[in-house]
Amino acid sequence: MMNDPIIPKATAKRLPIYYRYLKFLLDAGKTRVSSTELSDAVKFDAATIRRDFSYFGALGKRGYGYDVASLLDFFSKILNQDTLTNVALVGLGNLGQALLNFNFHKNSNMRVSAVFDIDSELINTIQAGVPVYDIADLVNQIHDQRIEIAILTVPQANAQEITDKLVQAGIKGILNFTPLRVTVPSNVRVQNVDLTNELQTLIYFIENYADNEIK
Repeated sequence: MMNDPIIPKATAKRLPIYYRYLKFLLDAGKTRVSSTELSDAVKFDAATIRRDFSYFGALGKRGYGYDVASLLDFFSKILNQDTLTNVALVGLGNLGQALLNFNFHKNSNMRVSAVFDIDSELINTIQAGVPVYDIADLVNQIHDQRIEIAILTVPQANAQEITDKLVQAGIKGILNFTPLRVTVPSNVRVQNVDLTNELQTLIYFIENYADNEIK
């Protein structure tokens, strides 16, 4: 876990991006990389990358750059890449089905291991290799399977009720795809993913900054 050191949230969000690109470099046989090369690849300026890395001490050498294998190993430990994280998916509609089919196949340390829905035709079946449970069994199953992360793709009207059950079950983090900003205790982390909002933001920038570089 990233308990020591404590780093800014913006930096924490960039760490998986660094990790994925470093893994690409290692697979390509590259042994070292500079902050400038990383900047060109991940589209963060070099100063930001150096500042992010500085939170973890001296990871590189002036005039040499960063050793790819060492840096990848370091971020692997920081991001718990050696530990398999089971995730619950709540709601198997169109979006839920798409996420289940994807099932984090590009990131082997995470997997959807349990799905919950109300559809009697789906309950007690196996979908994309994952068992589907009655949502009435959510609290017991999540507790018994020791799942701490959930993806929420239920209708907005049911989002808070299901969130309350997830909290009751001991969930520590929720990736919320519903439009509702759910309420949780301070010890539960929620990441909201609003696809409509992201698309509207993209359209706004295209229409208003078409002839300018977008930062």
